[in-house]
Amino acid sequence: MQVSPQKILPMEHRSYYLFGEDRDALLETADKMLAAGEESAIRLRVDVSELERIEVESRSQGLFGPQACYALVRNAESATPKQSEHLLKLAASVAPENRLILCAAGITWKKALHKKMLAESKVVSSEFRLPNEAQFQAWFEEEIKVSNLYVTDDAKQMMVERLYGLREAAKQLIARMKLYDNEEGVQFDVSLVGELLGEQTPQDLDDFIHAVAMKESRAITLLRQLIINQQVSDVQLHTWLSMRLNGLLMFLWHQRMGERRPAQAARLFGQASQLAPQEVKHWNAPELMAAMKKLTDIEKLLKGASIESRLMVLERLVFGLISQYD
Repeated sequence: MQVSPQKILPMEHRSYYLFGEDRDALLETADKMLAAGEESAIRLRVDVSELERIEVESRSQGLFGPQACYALVRNAESATPKQSEHLLKLAASVAPENRLILCAAGITWKKALHKKMLAESKVVSSEFRLPNEAQFQAWFEEEIKVSNLYVTDDAKQMMVERLYGLREAAKQLIARMKLYDNEEGVQFDVSLVGELLGEQTPQDLDDFIHAVAMKESRAITLLRQLIINQQVSDVQLHTWLSMRLNGLLMFLWHQRMGERRPAQAARLFGQASQLAPQEVKHWNAPELMAAMKKLTDIEKLLKGASIESRLMVLERLVFGLISQYD
């Protein structure tokens, strides 16, 4: 039987099989499932190499009688054929008072364990798919609301674009914001959230990255504005540019593999996912691989291996990226 992640709690069954691409949401739900139930239950969080612990604990008798045993297997997707058979045996023979939760984030449908687990009548399965941007934003805004934080709409949008698909990172940011707020009702705007994210986010930065990806000459002018007028860190510029070009390389690969949503598969979110189909037309795979090598070489220069100014080093990099191969 298969149920949606939203309906998996409260728990009414013995064996659960959680799979899908949204690893953060999957593991977050699994932890909630493990914590639910009898307070006195033994709770185990194990790897597939530690399955014997589940059998030992589930069969042991407490000092004052039988004690429930709840077990969570964190990485069922990496099980060997022998371990897979062990998992299937465990899942089909859980005692009424016990609970087994199998986590298989990112498991391929071709794997024998996955197909057999879905066919097992005694196991309840649930698929955790990656959310689209609207779903992630709804979840993120609900987390902000529950945390009693005051965040401007622009700041919310920026956080969604930066953290889309990264639930754990988003939760860590919210925890940091709560500490900063300290129940004083601080209003978090774009500038303040940017500081908490560890970055400045001038508007020209996105324009600069897009201009380089489109091989436009205005990228040089934007670079000078960011370095000279806005004092943006050369490391930040290099990091963002590396992420975008690496994302385009992965986009191109997934596109050629026939992936229906190459931007999502390449982990390009927000504005980057919207611009990627247009930007990738200006590159081919060898060009992007050469660009990534050049970025690696430039990183060494920015970290002290050159006596040249950071502006000169970056100008030469950008000029090479927008003019080479055109």
